[in-house]
Amino acid sequence: MKQASFLKINPADSVVVALRAFQAGEVIVVDGNNIEIAQDTPMGHKILIADTQKGADIIKYGYPIGHAITDLKAGEWVNENNLKTNLAGTLTYEYHPVDSSLNIPNEGRTFNGYKRSNGEVGIRNEVWIVPTVGCVNGIAEKLAAQLMAETGGKDIDAIHAWHHNYGCSQLSDDHENTRKVLRDIVLHPNAGAVLVVGLGCENNQPDDFMNMLGDYDKQRIRLLVTQRVDGDEVEAGMDILRELYALAAADKRQVCPLSDLRVGLKCGGSDGLSGITANPLVGAFSDYLVAQGGTSILTEVPEMFGAETILMNRCTTPELFEQTVKLVNDFKEYFLSHGEPVGENPSPGNKAGGISTLEDKALGCTQKCGRAPVSGVLGYGDRLTTKGLNLLSAPGNDLVAATALASAGCQIVLFTTGRGTPFGTFIPTMKISTNSTLFARKPNWIDFNAGLLVEGTSMDELVRAFTDKIIAVANGERTRNEENGYREISIFKNGVTL
Repeated sequence: MKQASFLKINPADSVVVALRAFQAGEVIVVDGNNIEIAQDTPMGHKILIADTQKGADIIKYGYPIGHAITDLKAGEWVNENNLKTNLAGTLTYEYHPVDSSLNIPNEGRTFNGYKRSNGEVGIRNEVWIVPTVGCVNGIAEKLAAQLMAETGGKDIDAIHAWHHNYGCSQLSDDHENTRKVLRDIVLHPNAGAVLVVGLGCENNQPDDFMNMLGDYDKQRIRLLVTQRVDGDEVEAGMDILRELYALAAADKRQVCPLSDLRVGLKCGGSDGLSGITANPLVGAFSDYLVAQGGTSILTEVPEMFGAETILMNRCTTPELFEQTVKLVNDFKEYFLSHGEPVGENPSPGNKAGGISTLEDKALGCTQKCGRAPVSGVLGYGDRLTTKGLNLLSAPGNDLVAATALASAGCQIVLFTTGRGTPFGTFIPTMKISTNSTLFARKPNWIDFNAGLLVEGTSMDELVRAFTDKIIAVANGERTRNEENGYREISIFKNGVTL
């Protein structure tokens, strides 16, 4: 099969996407029309296929991605220099529900996970040390290192201390957000045992924090307040950790239905192929998982701007529609309250990869959640209560958003990228490349190659392989970030620091 050199995503589009680099003077045939390429155009970038007057919308994915800032001719390279966003402030929305039902059979697939006493399921069995405040980060990390040296990490998946800067000197929402994310980490089913390490004088008071956990497993989750220890707090912590380690090491994987799987949907270092390969692949898997009774979460609210009505109209109830409107407009107000425009999002790497406006980015970004109905809307730090596709309030920042997805209860993050990134959050963070070049260049970063979709592999075939890979990770196969030891958390901050 001859590989296509360009792609028209939607019949209504006024641009095509270059699937290889073009030189000025080359001719392409689009809808029966010969179009001469006006400038050298990189792969992943947009080529105009219809003359467009200044101020007129440019259409991609069937929707406007901004307007021309000068008169343009068919064949011109469309980029941030001749295209400007249409986005401005908050908007008033109307609910026009669409049928987003899925016609995907339940195949009864399973994975091998760890069933926890509260009914949740983890895909890892790790021992975690969670500081209530950044002042005890050093103690937490020393405890993790000493436990690893003493045990070798045998019979569990990992030992980790979750370093962060907060827990004190914060006010209002920032303080509560820190407490909620730390609570969510402590309660996460990928941990078989957790030691909470406090100082004693912090705003995030250790005893109050433990009460915030609710009805937790008091055998598996323990507290050490270092200011209350006479003598060596590290040895006191080790005494507790030895008991916790023994409990976790006795855990065994059990067969679990795929409906117990919860995945976070994230992209970063996106390029012009993100909305064509990796994001639609993840969207197809998300739909498959939802059809099996499982759960997926889409976040990066600022990267919904320009595509938000697509999500709003997939809400299953008017109440969810109103929650989604609030989700979007609250984030726009956050931008505006800091004197920042809502549409200046694409990074230098995004632009170099072929993404020119926030609408261009958003319409590609939201491909990750497929076409399933929206069943739930979560605030930042909230924990999942509803199966199916959920929307989560968090910014687009890779580390902050991935942490928020994990905190909500996802056991794995599916992270698409066209430029590449090595990081991971506190759960397995699986990287999916948009193009085969990145997959070949960075095999130590990338777990799966979606670039095959523009090289002749069908979506059905690749979704099957992708599903098998995700189930293998759920069964214990380590992601690249886990192999590299690249794991961290990042908590959203908005207000002042005392």
